Amino acid sequence: MIDKEAKEAAQRVFDICRARGLTLATAESCTAGLIAATITDIPGSSGIFDRGFVTYSNKAKQVLLGVSKDLLDEYGAVSAQVAKAMALGALNAAETSLAVSVTGIAGPDGGTPEKPVGLVFLGCASREGKFHIRECRFGDLGRSEVRRRSVIAAFALLEEMLAGPIKPS
Repeated sequence: MIDKEAKEAAQRVFDICRARGLTLATAESCTAGLIAATITDIPGSSGIFDRGFVTYSNKAKQVLLGVSKDLLDEYGAVSAQVAKAMALGALNAAETSLAVSVTGIAGPDGGTPEKPVGLVFLGCASREGKFHIRECRFGDLGRSEVRRRSVIAAFALLEEMLAGPIKPS
């Protein structure tokens, strides 16, 4: 079952994309496809949603999205730099108008003092070369809640990007 708040956020993005003839791709790590599942829960989503990449491992980020090993080694998978590279990789692979990405630590394990559980980076890229990156520190709220909030934050970031001019792909 898709969370009501997430579905409402997805509906807003869907309506804007459909009205403007825009297409969307997702690149997801810690949410493992929940953003794609939320948008595709909307009837008619095939008119705007092209594809989703679930790139849980570093190897998947490299192979499917073209994220460089050097970038992953230098900044780690949970970083603004990797979120941006993931969004760009999805945008290029799917040839869509927009792409959104998410990478983070949902927990309960995997956190460090520098990168605690609940740290999530979101990226959004448009065909015109616009980028929006957001860092969220949700805290150790439990795996499901971190993932739920990440999905909602991803749609909020997309709405922010859609407030400006975006050309159809």
